[in-house]
Amino acid sequence: MAAVSGLASGSFEDEGPTFSPITNYTLWRSSLAQPRQIAPPVGDPLWTPRAQLDYHSAFVTLQTPAMEQAVRQLRLLLVLNHRQEGTARRGLIVSGPPGAGKSTTLMELGRSFELTYRRQHGPTDTLPVAFAGIPPAYSPKALVRGLARFLCLPVHDRMTETTITDAVCAVLGERGTRIVFIDDVHLLNTRTRPGADTSDQLKALAERIPATFVLAGVDVERAPVLTGPRGAQLAARFKMLRTPPLLNGTAVQRAAWRKLLTDMEAALRLQHHRTGMLVRHADYIHLRTGGVMASLSQLVREAALAAVLDGSQTITKKLLSEIVLDVQATNASRPPHGPAKAS
Repeated sequence: MAAVSGLASGSFEDEGPTFSPITNYTLWRSSLAQPRQIAPPVGDPLWTPRAQLDYHSAFVTLQTPAMEQAVRQLRLLLVLNHRQEGTARRGLIVSGPPGAGKSTTLMELGRSFELTYRRQHGPTDTLPVAFAGIPPAYSPKALVRGLARFLCLPVHDRMTETTITDAVCAVLGERGTRIVFIDDVHLLNTRTRPGADTSDQLKALAERIPATFVLAGVDVERAPVLTGPRGAQLAARFKMLRTPPLLNGTAVQRAAWRKLLTDMEAALRLQHHRTGMLVRHADYIHLRTGGVMASLSQLVREAALAAVLDGSQTITKKLLSEIVLDVQATNASRPPHGPAKAS
């Protein structure tokens, strides 16, 4: 009750939300300009409860095997497409179940590439990467409007799809964009007219813009976007990279899971936390989260926040058991119902 009381009194929630979605290149550049610094050790006097809450709320982005594989695959594609004179450049699709970290992977790929690019080329007026998402009410015009929004191009309702498309392609070409990231492609249903037209627009953009396209979505290999003749065209040009939940069965899988927990635990900043606790309960944590990155992040971050709020400053198995996870993780961790007993 002490934690709830402190939260309700406003002692920890007096600054308002700080979330700012990256919807344009100005915000993207601002995000890149904020260096990721190593947090001071837990005994540093700078760690006030407020600072601990802010830190564990944001926490760190951890490198998973899938993310490392995505970096390798994208690097190969960039080299492959570098001298490609035709229009059929190759692309990458990042696919996985909900919460597997697909959007985070896109952001990390973009961040890594652009920072490396700017270190190599110095201050330039280029736009190395661009981001857009498939809107729920998708159409060819809505797709290019999303790219125009990221580029901070002025767009009004009277502008035609062709006019916006030409402007987007011109800017991305002139500013040397090397990678275009498109998220939520699982929403596209090529069996419908809007979906088919938007798929054609996506293909046309990939042909007109001299960049490598990286698409991401939920279980794309089973989504309508790859069905039919239009889907076949995309499937012929894009390789698929799965970002599945981390498994915990074989020796190799168990080692990878425990390494991730070790890295996560090293990032905690709790005064009384005992190192090795997360790894000691690795099987239990996997049971709770199913190896899904979003669920794992929620479990550890909420436990850390609870440890700050209740003053214990440590994560225990009991505290982990009290954290309520998302519905997907909760349902997956429930034991199967056995056969009903005869009365």
